[in-house]
Amino acid sequence: MTTGTNRIMDEFAKLMTDAAGAAQGIRKEAETAFHAQAERWLNSLDVVRREEFDIVREMAVKALDENEALRAKVEALEAQLAAKGK
Repeated sequence: MTTGTNRIMDEFAKLMTDAAGAAQGIRKEAETAFHAQAERWLNSLDVVRREEFDIVREMAVKALDENEALRAKVEALEAQLAAKGK
């Protein structure tokens, strides 16, 4: 009699494992569909992705640094010209 009970428990365990796998697959499909829909929605709003924002921000910081360096050079050159002119 214990063999029959073990067989039923084995079949039940297999059924639960298969159900868990199916549920996990459905969850992944739902997440993928949600992410795709969210991305389409955000694209329709013309929202910038974080990576793109960070890249442009880095470019702006670099441009500001270069601008400051050029400003310092121009001021130094203007000071030299003013000293020669006196």
